[in-house]
Amino acid sequence: MSKQTLLVLAALGLAACAERDPVVEQQSEKRYQGKVDTNPWGNGDRASWETRLKARQLMQDEYRRIAQ
Repeated sequence: MSKQTLLVLAALGLAACAERDPVVEQQSEKRYQGKVDTNPWGNGDRASWETRLKARQLMQDEYRRIAQ
C-alpha cells in the first residue's frame, strides 16, 4: 500500500474514535414530564410506614428468616 492510502486509513480510524459533544434538545411542552412525586407514606403516618419498612428489611435477612 502507498503512504497516502495508509494516511487516509489512519485518519478515518482516528475520526471514528473521536468523541462528539452531546446535542441538547429544547424541552417540548408535549413531552411527558412524569407525575409529581409524593411521600411514600402519603396514605398514612410516617411512623407506621417506617415501622413496616424496618420489619420488611429484617425479614430479608436470611439468618433471621431461618431462625423463625
